[in-house]
Amino acid sequence: MNSFNFKIPQEIICGADSIEKLPELLVKQGLKKVMVISDPLLQQLGMVAKITDSLGRAGLAFDSFVDVEANPSVETVELATAAFTASGADCLIALGGGSPMDVAKAVGVLAKFGGTITDYEGAHLVPGAIIPLIAIPTTAGTGSEVTAFAVITDRSRNYKLTVFSYELIPAFAVLDPSLVMTAPEKIAAACGIDALVHAIEAYLSKAASPFSDAMAEKALELIGDNIRLFVADRSNPEAAAAMLYGSMFAGIAFAWARLGNVHAMAHPLGGYFDVPHGVANAVLLPTVLKYNALADTGRYQKIYQYLKPGQDTAAFNPQTLVDEIRSLTAALGIPQTLSEVGVTADKIPAMAADAMKSGNILVNPRATTVSQIEELYRLAL
Repeated sequence: MNSFNFKIPQEIICGADSIEKLPELLVKQGLKKVMVISDPLLQQLGMVAKITDSLGRAGLAFDSFVDVEANPSVETVELATAAFTASGADCLIALGGGSPMDVAKAVGVLAKFGGTITDYEGAHLVPGAIIPLIAIPTTAGTGSEVTAFAVITDRSRNYKLTVFSYELIPAFAVLDPSLVMTAPEKIAAACGIDALVHAIEAYLSKAASPFSDAMAEKALELIGDNIRLFVADRSNPEAAAAMLYGSMFAGIAFAWARLGNVHAMAHPLGGYFDVPHGVANAVLLPTVLKYNALADTGRYQKIYQYLKPGQDTAAFNPQTLVDEIRSLTAALGIPQTLSEVGVTADKIPAMAADAMKSGNILVNPRATTVSQIEELYRLAL
């Protein structure tokens, strides 16, 4: 067994109406003014107001930046950082899915240490604690509220850069299931599969440990039992809570075990073709699982049992899991090929070169060359 280490450096508050505890949380930390970072859709749906109204009732000052786009850019990070500095705020609330959280993490770095976010690209370049950050997920999928990563698109390179530092883990996370119960079906499906991929890749990672395995297995249990129910009826409170908490456990798992080829290959799809991250993961997962089957040590069957509890596995082989994943994504209405989401073969060499820059390649269970990544993209087309 490999040596390993872990820590849980944050407070996580879970449960219905837990966002009502925000003012108390801020006051206890001696924080005076909040900058809420979110996106235009959540502003339009009234979710930003739900947070700021709660702050206002408690007499707390706040400002907001709600211009975060999907696959957020370096330029958006710069605008949000300027808005934070001008506001005089002393803490951040990230409200939304992975995009607002990634921007808030980046703002927390730049507002504290200066420079541009590209200065921190790579691993462990953030020199210390960032601006206090509270993460409030509104999707059950990214797990960004508990992870040490921020992914930002550098459009000058068509490249999704990653900042990896345990200093990025938000000081607090508030998981209120009511906030994910209004998600449109397509978003619930893509985000749910994203969480499932996090759990699967962390579980199969060469950097997995007993700690990350425990988190991944609980995530697989919760997501496997509830993803179909949640996508079918987002107003189901038990399914919504299970998916939200499953996403969180999957996030903790991959914060310490990393991921694999699926995520390494998914990021260039966002950089070159703006494919939504969850959709990219869902399309790539069966192809990568089939490739990685050569390195399976029995964990494919365990994953399958979480997805199909009680199913007879006497005749199980790795293809059984691949087929089940294809069946699941099809049932959830997710595209089955990259060509369906606008990807073209001419960018495969450039995307493969970018994918190979990801640290996730190094912990994928089967060793991978750039030519093999190119072939995986072609198979997924």
